[in-house]
Amino acid sequence: MNTYKADFHIHTILSPCGDLFMSPANIIAKACEKGLDIIGITDHNTTRQSRLVKQLGKKEGVYVLCGAEITSKEEAHCLAYMPDIETLNKLQEYLDSHLPNIPNNVEQFGYQVQVDENEDICYEEPKLLTSAIDQSVEQIEQFVHSLNGIFIPAHVNKSRFSLTSQLGFIPPDLKYDALELSKHITHEEFLLQNSYLNNPTIIKSSDAHFVDDIGSVFSKFSMKHRSFEEIKMALNNENGREVIR
Repeated sequence: MNTYKADFHIHTILSPCGDLFMSPANIIAKACEKGLDIIGITDHNTTRQSRLVKQLGKKEGVYVLCGAEITSKEEAHCLAYMPDIETLNKLQEYLDSHLPNIPNNVEQFGYQVQVDENEDICYEEPKLLTSAIDQSVEQIEQFVHSLNGIFIPAHVNKSRFSLTSQLGFIPPDLKYDALELSKHITHEEFLLQNSYLNNPTIIKSSDAHFVDDIGSVFSKFSMKHRSFEEIKMALNNENGREVIR
């Protein structure tokens, strides 16, 4: 097995809270500088910028997971990743159909722009991307897994926009591939505080909104090679693949 360094939670310029320097090229350059082997692109309720990051990452030897950070109707954040472009397009259609038609206020929330390979603006999202979609956590999980995707509740230790903050607990019957923690707590502390959980796989990610935060927190994966299926096996502790604590 080989060991890979991964940061699964990175926002681009398209997220209203993402810094305007979070362009695809800058993200890949910083990932290379930090020695990251795998990154996940997870803009709020949209996948549109992730395709270009993946293209640039392939040129520089960085494996890019494409997905989104989805806000459920309970206002809990969940990370979803798709195995290929076809399923990524289906995820985008799902998000477009369930995101409410609330216009973005640039002065209040920030720009929501997509850029091309020349870093020219090619699209501006009119809907506020940080709104909650009209789907529950369970419905999001079922949709993601119906497409053979990866589903990870985000920063579950946080006091805002997490399963624990919104529901008070992590539903025992929720079928997640892993749980994500922020940098503010250790694996051991979290499991001690939530002893009802049955030995879940835990990852840590940066949730980067600024270039210098990329790779500030990461996880290590033990796998044969970098692929979506290998990552999924590692998250589910299958066939000798695992997330290293």
